[in-house]
Amino acid sequence: MPRFLTPDWVTGFNAALEGVVLPLPGPGAGLAAADGHFTVAQEVRGAPDGDLRLVLRANGGALTLEADPLEGHVDRPDEVADVTIALGYEDAAALATGALSPAEALNAGRIRVRGDLSVLAAGQELLVAAREHTRVLDADTTY
Repeated sequence: MPRFLTPDWVTGFNAALEGVVLPLPGPGAGLAAADGHFTVAQEVRGAPDGDLRLVLRANGGALTLEADPLEGHVDRPDEVADVTIALGYEDAAALATGALSPAEALNAGRIRVRGDLSVLAAGQELLVAAREHTRVLDADTTY
C-alpha cells in the first residue's frame, strides 16, 4: 500500500489520470487559469519522508503531479507556480480525505497561500472533477 505523498503514491495518482481529459475551469476561474494552463505548488512539512514540494500542473484538461524534496529546492524561472500552498502533512492528509475542507483550512490559518487565489479555486475544481478517477488510490493509501 502506498503511503500518502510518497513517490509510489504520486505515480499512482498520475497513472489514474493518464489519458483523462478533465473539463476546463469554469468562467469564474480568473484570467490566470481560464485557459486551463496553470501550476499549483504545495509545500508540505512533516511528511513521512521529509518536507516536500508537490507541483500540480494543469495543461488543457490534463493534470500531472510531481514531488521533490523541499530542502534545497530553488524555483527556476520556468517552474514558478501561479499559486503556492504551505501546510503540514496532517492538514494535507485531512484535505485529501475530506476531513478538512479548503475553506476551513484557510479560515483557521492551517494553510498559507501566496500567489493567485483564483488559480487555487480552479485547481480545486479540477481535482474535484478528477476525483472519480483517483478514487482507486483511496483503498490502497495509508496516511
